[in-house]
Amino acid sequence: MTRRTAAAGITVLGPVTARDGAGAEIDLRGPRHTAVLARLIVARGRVVPVTQLVDDLWEDAPLPRNPVGSVRTFVSALRADLEPARPPGTASRLIVTEGPGYAFRATPGLLDGARFESAVAGSAGTGDAVSAVATLRAALALWRGPAYADFPDASWARAERARLGQLRLSAVERLGEALLAAGRPADAVPDLDAHVTDHPWREEGWRLLALALYRSDRTGDALAVLRRARRELVEQLGSDPGPRLAALEVDILRRAPHLDPPPERPVPGVHSTLTRAAAAWDPDIGPRATLTSATTLLAGLAVHGGGPAEATVQHAATVAAAEELDDPHLTAQVITGFDVPSVWTRPDDPAASRQLVAAAERTLRRLGGAAPVRTRVRLLTAIARESRGSTDPRGREAAAQAERLARAHGDPALLATALNGRFLHCFDRAGLAARRDDIGVEILDLGMRQESATSIALGHLIRLQARCALDDLAGAEQHAQALIELDQRYERPLVRVFVTWFHALRADLGGDPRVETRYRDAARLLDGAGMPGLTEGLLALTLVARRLRRGEPADPIDSLGPLGPYEPWIAPHLLLAAGQREKATAAVQALPEPPPGHLLEVLWCLAGRAGLAVGNREVVARAAHALGPAGGELAGAGTGMLSAGPVDDHLDALRATAAGGTPPAIPPTDP
Repeated sequence: MTRRTAAAGITVLGPVTARDGAGAEIDLRGPRHTAVLARLIVARGRVVPVTQLVDDLWEDAPLPRNPVGSVRTFVSALRADLEPARPPGTASRLIVTEGPGYAFRATPGLLDGARFESAVAGSAGTGDAVSAVATLRAALALWRGPAYADFPDASWARAERARLGQLRLSAVERLGEALLAAGRPADAVPDLDAHVTDHPWREEGWRLLALALYRSDRTGDALAVLRRARRELVEQLGSDPGPRLAALEVDILRRAPHLDPPPERPVPGVHSTLTRAAAAWDPDIGPRATLTSATTLLAGLAVHGGGPAEATVQHAATVAAAEELDDPHLTAQVITGFDVPSVWTRPDDPAASRQLVAAAERTLRRLGGAAPVRTRVRLLTAIARESRGSTDPRGREAAAQAERLARAHGDPALLATALNGRFLHCFDRAGLAARRDDIGVEILDLGMRQESATSIALGHLIRLQARCALDDLAGAEQHAQALIELDQRYERPLVRVFVTWFHALRADLGGDPRVETRYRDAARLLDGAGMPGLTEGLLALTLVARRLRRGEPADPIDSLGPLGPYEPWIAPHLLLAAGQREKATAAVQALPEPPPGHLLEVLWCLAGRAGLAVGNREVVARAAHALGPAGGELAGAGTGMLSAGPVDDHLDALRATAAGGTPPAIPPTDP
């Protein structure tokens, strides 16, 4: 099986490029192919007729002999490049055919332009100036040049390029405003000065620059900027400054009290008097203290159900802001302050996770031998946690190193943190449920000893999943009841999500005829949970795994919902159910290697069973080999959420075929 990954990021804030999940640039073949992709993205989800594509691609150039055929060839190539694992004959999910043309359907997080717009919009409603600064800095860092930079003269890109450019200018001004609100006027001056130099007609930029200079005790410079603004506006636009600029000049001259910096907000957990006293020695104490307290707030939101994915993105932005202060000790504090346990092996935002891993590695290198053991353990665990689900051995190495250091140190809380990292890297092969159960036992014991509700909940969740995989549903139920009590006492809504799914799974294995309704109800709990790494495609995979276990054909795609990252393994079964054996055969041949994680066994079962159905002995043999160590377990039940049935039943069928015999049918497990 060839490992091929789909496009995970497409950039339009600069030259148009695409990258796969590993960060490698995808070769888009040529300028016409790139132009087709860019033209479809510019349409923002609307259908672009093929005739319009022809007109736009050859605006000032002679048409080829068959321009419509050329466009279709470009689209076909783009589909193959952006979705390499898509089974032949199945519909593209990115570039869809609709009516007379094509439309680009971007998945969340795919386009840097969409991420930029979302971040700018989100920064306006936070009410937290420090968080807004970090978010806006991260958003502006996405820009690598003018939008759609490789199509400067294309008429079809002009309006969208201008729209994004105006949004960027507004973001620069919002950043200046946020820096002022955060009490950092001097930090706002350089960017705002460059901003008004390049865009002298932006009155808001002039106003913010003058105010930043005034609050930096540079009254003369502030007044000079306002005089410069008047001169530029008269020369550029032929008009005098607006009322806000005129009023600001009067207020500066009379030193109006409302121009003074906002009072410093007390940092949670630290008396404001001590904060002000420290500020007399170190002017940066405000931003530094607020960065660390913001990290604590983000961690609390993640644990208590405020959206782990959004919290991770904001944490990455906060870490980036900390690195700007060039203090590795502060950066380490901000990275390790987000000490949020994870129980799922697919990250919610892979790009943010990669940023956090890189920052933690840089911080470790800069601290070197000066890093205390606690800091090293927590940085290594952050690397392990944010590397979960990856084939890169670095995450596993970091987890092992963190565990060794924590055991030698002797702090129960530190060891519980390190063991979470180790747990997340116990999914690189099948059959490790017993090892994960042992980790859960130790984390639970450590949590009881230190009376840590977070470690206790983590231990119970790990054990619930492991006992399910080991076909001990009664034991798993005991942990589910303990989690219900924890939720009632400490309000852990994310725990509630896992318990609800577990009860749906138990009802399924018990033969409940209405269980698919229960699964769909459980899936609705995930809609607002902010965990895309868990949510995307989970319901579809659950329903297909259930049909596989019962020997039933897979439903049509519309009834399953989005297939998410599991599409390559589900698609062959959909094609077989639709009677498209030739396409199913090609889809099996193109199957990628299942990634490490909770769903490793169930994806191998889907691959192996599809291989059996189409006669692909190579895939069957690989699946049998991969599943061998998991004999005696329930496939997929290590999630505590779904199951494809006993691994042994699948192994019997796979091994019979691998040995040249006739595969036995999978026996239904429902009563």
